[in-house]
Amino acid sequence: MSHKSIDKVKRRIRQKVRGSAEKPRLSVFRSNNHIYAQLIDDVLGKTILSSSTLEASISSKLESTSTCEASILVGQHIAKKSLEANITTVVFDRGGRIYHGRIKALADAAREHGLKF
Repeated sequence: MSHKSIDKVKRRIRQKVRGSAEKPRLSVFRSNNHIYAQLIDDVLGKTILSSSTLEASISSKLESTSTCEASILVGQHIAKKSLEANITTVVFDRGGRIYHGRIKALADAAREHGLKF
């Protein structure tokens, strides 16, 4: 998928997916080397929580930060942080990417560790 088409899909998704303080948006961004997850309150335009493979606690456990294993760790970490902040339900934003591979691994890991979406 080209960059322009991902932006088009992302805009179309964001028209339907909105986060609030009670039910924030779980936004996932995947680059070639890393994966990032954020809980965002779109009403205030603020990031509530974030997690990524750039964090020392996650990257120290991995050989490579661009694998499904890395995505699973980020999903578990963001779920743990959000449950500590009393956030149990979120709206998932796949960031214009297809729901498979690393995106799916992160989402499944977050669901397994208590997030509902």
